[in-house]
Amino acid sequence: MAESPAPRFGSMTLDEFVGQLASSAPIPGGGSAAAVAASLAASLVAMVAGLSMDRPAYAQFAVTHLRAGGAGRALAAHLLELADEDAAAYGTFAAAMKLPRATDQERASRAPAIRAAALTAAEVPLRTLEACRDVVAASEALAGRSNRNAASDLAVASRLAEAAAHGAAENVMVNLPAVGNEERADELRGRVAMLLAEVGDHAESTRAFVELGELRDPEAGPASDLQPDEPAEREPRPA
Repeated sequence: MAESPAPRFGSMTLDEFVGQLASSAPIPGGGSAAAVAASLAASLVAMVAGLSMDRPAYAQFAVTHLRAGGAGRALAAHLLELADEDAAAYGTFAAAMKLPRATDQERASRAPAIRAAALTAAEVPLRTLEACRDVVAASEALAGRSNRNAASDLAVASRLAEAAAHGAAENVMVNLPAVGNEERADELRGRVAMLLAEVGDHAESTRAFVELGELRDPEAGPASDLQPDEPAEREPRPA
C-alpha cells in the first residue's frame, strides 16, 4: 500500500541524503533523520573502541573495547535499516490515509488500515529509541576505559544519540492518536518514557566520566556475556 518502495539511505552519498531531506518530499523525514543521527553516534562509539584496542595503557579494558566496538558497528548498520523502515512506515500510513471513504464499505476497510499503519509507524521509531539506548550504554561503558585522546568523541556520540532518541520519541508519540487502541498506546507511552530516562542517564554519565578525565575500574563480570538489555554494573556517576 506504500506509495513507492522505501529508499535505501545507507547506499546514498551524504550529499544525496541531505538533498532529499531538504526537499519538499515527505520522505525522508524526522524519523529517518533521527535514525541516521544515531547511526553516526554508534559509528563514533565503534571508532573510539578501535582507537583503544592494542594500546598497552588500556589493555585492562580490552574486553570492553571488543564488545563496545562490535556493538557500535552492529548498531550503526541496524539504525540505517531503521531509517529505511521509518520511511516505508510513513509511506504506508500516508497511503492508508488516502484510501477512498465515500461509502460505508470503503470507510469500514479504511479505518483498520489506518490503525494498523499508525501502529507500525509508532513501533519503528520505538525500535530506534531502543537502539539509541544501546548506543549510549556502549558509550558509557567506554568512557574512562578507552583512549583519552578520543574521549570527546564519546561525549559527541552521547549527545547525538540523546538528540536522536528524543526525535524518535516524537515520532512514536505523534502516531499514537491514530492507533485506535488506548491500552496499546499507553503501553507505548510508558515504554517511551522509560527509554528516554535510560538514555538520559547513560548519556549524562558518559559526559561526566569524560569530563572527569580519569581511568575507571574495568567492567564487573565477563563483559562478553552481557546482553544489550543487561549493561554491566555501573559505577556511581562522578560529581
